[in-house]
Formats: sequence, structure tokens, C-alpha cells
Amino acid sequence: MIVVMQEGAPEAQVQAVINRLVGMGFTVHRSTGVSHTVLGGVGPVDDSFDPADFEVMDGVKECHRIVSPYKLANRHFKPGGTILKIRGVEIGGNKVVTMAGPCSVETGEQIECAAQIVANAGAQVIRGGAFKPRSSPYSFQGLGEEGLKIMRRAADHHGLLVVTEVMDQTQIPLLLDYADILQVGARNMQNFNLLRELGRIRKPILLKRGISATIEELLLSAEYILSGGNYEIILCERGIRTFETQTRNTFDVSAFPVLKRLTHLPVIGDPSHGTGKRDYVVPMARAAVAAGADGLIVEVHHDPDHAISDGAQTLRPEQFTEMMRQVRAIARAVGRTA
Repeated sequence: MIVVMQEGAPEAQVQAVINRLVGMGFTVHRSTGVSHTVLGGVGPVDDSFDPADFEVMDGVKECHRIVSPYKLANRHFKPGGTILKIRGVEIGGNKVVTMAGPCSVETGEQIECAAQIVANAGAQVIRGGAFKPRSSPYSFQGLGEEGLKIMRRAADHHGLLVVTEVMDQTQIPLLLDYADILQVGARNMQNFNLLRELGRIRKPILLKRGISATIEELLLSAEYILSGGNYEIILCERGIRTFETQTRNTFDVSAFPVLKRLTHLPVIGDPSHGTGKRDYVVPMARAAVAAGADGLIVEVHHDPDHAISDGAQTLRPEQFTEMMRQVRAIARAVGRTA
């Protein structure tokens, strides 16, 4: 259930509604916007209560029963949308944010070079894997903590944020020391034990859509994190598995307007994993921004032909620079900046 308080409702009235919800068995999540406080009640699913009973309470503007399985990820919980503010970078606002870097952290020189390339082109976040979930157990698995140290140094040197993947809950304490955003990869989208642990921390989470996941399943995964009290979530469309074989995955551009209608959470696109081929990354980046994406996450390497992993889908520096130029033009065309 969603209870919207009147503009300027005093704290005593807000607390009275919270107390009544708690007394009925709800867990209450509070969202304070510019003008209204919104209370999200998660709990009973029967018809033993009437929203009209809350609408007559002092300070209440309106009350809605939310019938979708995801309550806190629902746009009704925060109609104006969520804007994440991370060390001066806003994600979910008017500016289209770019996260870029190599698939894997290989060496200090490689990451320093990547950080310089993406920062000079206008990106705000450097991406890179210190722990790599690979399909084959014999493939490169990452540098671990040393990779995190390398990323942090390069990011600080160039004024960038760091996003890197967390593979299981045991890695969370270590990653908190180095990363600004923790990424949940497609393989872990329904790792509910991991999602519950991420709900207990207060660090932004980049949640990627699973390769065979529906949009509702993605939102339900976000609900696991939200229900733990961590509201700083960025959703990511990174392509889904279909019968098409010309691309690594099928990049679902329609997911952006659909998610914008269903949820208040910011949504970014990953055209690198979405296509698997560098020649298709820039066109899909353009399409994502035109369709309403709040940002992009792409793979960039100074020498992708010799990258340890995902070289085929990784942009060359000049391609990334050109992508940023084109994305800025499209962002302006749809009333945004980049």
C-alpha cells in the first residue's frame, strides 16, 4: 500500500500513519520528496483493510493499494523518480551518465590508460572487473584486491567514480573500501542471498538484467534490495538471450520506456554485452539514449584486440570518443544533456 501525505504534513501526522500501518502488520518504507512524504507499506495481501480508512486520517492526501508484486520498486512509491547522488555525480537526473572501461583489470598501466581515455571523452565512472565470473573455470578470473587498488588509484587520479562487480556476499566488505558502485552481474540477478545482503548496506547497486529474465523478474530482484532498506539502485538492460545468433544477446531497447513507466529507479544500458560486437555498440548506445536511458556502461580498451577478455565487444579509444560525441547530440535532441 502507498500512502501519500499532504504537502507540509507535520511529523506527528506522518508518525500516526506509520504507527497504524505497523499495527496492521506492515513494514513501512519512507520516501521524502520535494513536497510530499510517501509511505510504502509492505505486508498483508488480503482485503482486510480499506485504503479509504487512511484517506480520512489527518495529513493524508491519498492512499493506493499496490497490486503488483514489486511494491517499493513501483513508480507509485516515488512518482518523481529516484536520482542517485554519488560524490557529485547524479544518476537518474537530466544528464546521461557514462560508465566505461575494460572488461577486466589487467595491469596498472592498462587501467591508468583507460581512465585517461574515458575521462577525457567525458565519462564520469570507470568500470572494470577485479573478480570475473567466467563461463569457463580456466579463463582469467581477475586480480582480486590488487585489481581494486589499481582501479581506485586511477579513478582518483582522473576524478572518476568506480563501478565493479560483486560475485558473492563474502566480497562485500572488501569492495566497500574501494568501489563507489557495486555491480550485480546478469548471472547473479536472482542470487537472492546476495541481494538480501546488498539491501543491508548503504552503497549504490548496479543491478543487471539476467540473460533470460523478464522485466518483472528484474524489478522483483530490485525489490529484494529495496526491502532491506537500500534504495540506491540502478537498473541495467544488458541484452537477453533469444534465438538470434548474429549478436551475443538481443539488446532490448523497448525495456527503457517500459521500465520508465513501471519504476522510479534509474535505468542504464549496456550495449557492449547487449550485442557482443564492437561495430554494433555505438548504434545501440544511440538507440538507448533516444529511448530514455539514464546512462550507458560500455567496454573500452586501449588495445582491445589484445584484451584478456571480451575484446570483440570492446570499443577502441577513437570509437568511444566518437560515441560520446553522438550521444551528446542525441541527448540534446530528447531534452537531456550528456
